[in-house]
Amino acid sequence: MALDPKLKQRIQIALALAIFIAAVRTAAVLYERYTESVHQKEAAAKPPLDPDYYVTPKKLYPYDLKSAKELTKQPVWVKDGYRYPYFPYSPAAHHADFAHEAGRLLPIQKLEIKDVVSDTAPESGGLRQIMAIFELDAKPYAVQIGTVEGKDYKFYSDSMFYIEDPHDLYKHWSPEVWDAVAKHEIKPGMNELQADFAVGMGTPDRQEDPAWKTVHYPNGGQSLTVTYHNGKATEVK
Repeated sequence: MALDPKLKQRIQIALALAIFIAAVRTAAVLYERYTESVHQKEAAAKPPLDPDYYVTPKKLYPYDLKSAKELTKQPVWVKDGYRYPYFPYSPAAHHADFAHEAGRLLPIQKLEIKDVVSDTAPESGGLRQIMAIFELDAKPYAVQIGTVEGKDYKFYSDSMFYIEDPHDLYKHWSPEVWDAVAKHEIKPGMNELQADFAVGMGTPDRQEDPAWKTVHYPNGGQSLTVTYHNGKATEVK
């Protein structure tokens, strides 16, 4: 029995539509598998993220003298060694001897802040200095951590100090790295942050190739020049 032409046409359209849908689904599955494979290859080709990126040191965000005294409630560790000068301090006069620098804070130096006070440096006009008071060899010293003019406070203590032990923050570093830090040495393979922990702040040269970087470290009078490739020290002079 011959099919009705209209019915036959409907069946043909339905079959064609079913074949088209199946082809689209197959193409979608194949494309998804392809893109997944590409992403896996790209992920495998990329180096793993540096664990240092996941470290988020706590900050105090002081906004006045009272809130800045939170620094006295735990030890602090110096972030940039050989950068911040400190001065003899007289508790009786409540004044730092700004005319005589006593030294510079050392890399990752641990301090116990005893107090935070305001003081006036020579020729500072209406600007007063916010000073953190600490002791070395049983003698009081002061280091500037901010300024105040009227009621306008500006603090940079959060950029000066860690308020958590760096050994805990960067516990993923190897014992060899921490040994070099303790000896104030830069070893090949160390990154810039580890070098800063070891010898303090550095000054980079201008570089055109981002893969290479040269940094000069004063290192408390024993200057070093370090070449980095892809973030790792390759040469120390």
